[in-house]
Amino acid sequence: MKSFYLTDTGRVRTHNEDSVTILKNANNEYLMVVCDGMGGHRKGEVASSMAIAALGTRFNKISSIGSKLDAVNWLNDSVNEINKSILEYAEANPDSTGMGTTLVVALLTKDYLIFGNIGDSSGFVMKNSHLHKVTKDHTLVNLLVQAGNLTEEEAKFHPKKNVLMKALGAAEKCEMDIFDVVEFDTTIDAILLCSDGLTNMLTNDQIERVLNDQELEIEERVSKLIRKCNARGGTDNISIAYLIINEGSK
Repeated sequence: MKSFYLTDTGRVRTHNEDSVTILKNANNEYLMVVCDGMGGHRKGEVASSMAIAALGTRFNKISSIGSKLDAVNWLNDSVNEINKSILEYAEANPDSTGMGTTLVVALLTKDYLIFGNIGDSSGFVMKNSHLHKVTKDHTLVNLLVQAGNLTEEEAKFHPKKNVLMKALGAAEKCEMDIFDVVEFDTTIDAILLCSDGLTNMLTNDQIERVLNDQELEIEERVSKLIRKCNARGGTDNISIAYLIINEGSK
């Protein structure tokens, strides 16, 4: 396996509120995380870094994540702990009121692959050279799409497309959506996690073309995606975590 992650401020924002990591434990299990922070006075990066640090600390304390049920319970416990910590920080620091973060995570073991998400950072799998989105955004426009009040195309340009319905630190209780990739087998070539700084700038087809470029090493592919986002305006922070499972896709 090969993995690489990178984050970039973009061309418009003055600071980077994203956080990203990929970790591997002693049992060759992988934790991939992308967080997109929000809040004034540069507190978005506090929330996102708190989430990344807490997950990393918890993951590094165990030699194996265990069964699929163990993994789901571990993710839910982690989210509850992080949400509580963000709320306590905001309460102790009044200038941090309103801070929070999205969270998308993937746990990969030899037996299963699961995703979890809160907010609008995205998780994909690459199969047969095509990206397939696994997670579902917790946004106002996505709810409208699901209700049949908006088309997918209308949602892309809706003025409130970035309004979140769920985020860590936004409420006393925050439940993560869990996605079990039941078809996890040799047909999945790679895993991609990203903040909306990538998906708002590039289409799936554009992302696929870069990730399928056999002439580029994994680091070059991720870097090229960020360069392309910035060339198109770089209106947001951009974070990418990419893990290649099968060497056939390089």
